[in-house]
Amino acid sequence: MNPALTLGSAAGFLAVALGAFGAHALKGRLDPSALAIYQTAVQYHLIHALVLTALGVWSAARAQAPAPPHWITGSFAAGILLFSGSLYLLAVTGARWLGAITPLGGICFLVGWAGLLWVGLKG
Repeated sequence: MNPALTLGSAAGFLAVALGAFGAHALKGRLDPSALAIYQTAVQYHLIHALVLTALGVWSAARAQAPAPPHWITGSFAAGILLFSGSLYLLAVTGARWLGAITPLGGICFLVGWAGLLWVGLKG
């Protein structure tokens, strides 16, 4: 099993499904501000699902290059869950306290990107 490819594929599927749900089912139910929050969640979710998928492809091709460290994959997956997940819930429920979780997901994204930078710099 390729964890990054599995996570990336599942996350991509969910991002497209949740994006369609937001565009069709929530458009008339959420105010424009909440809908914008929801769309931000979808955008970051889909971008980082693609990153996870790319990490999975990289991992599968590790005969040519070392596989990325698992903590990088974990950072991006945690970022999707915490950042996008908290924004989805905030948009739908209006529970403002969820906004306190969002930056933790952003930090996870930053850790993942810094990890990729580190791997790139070390060659």
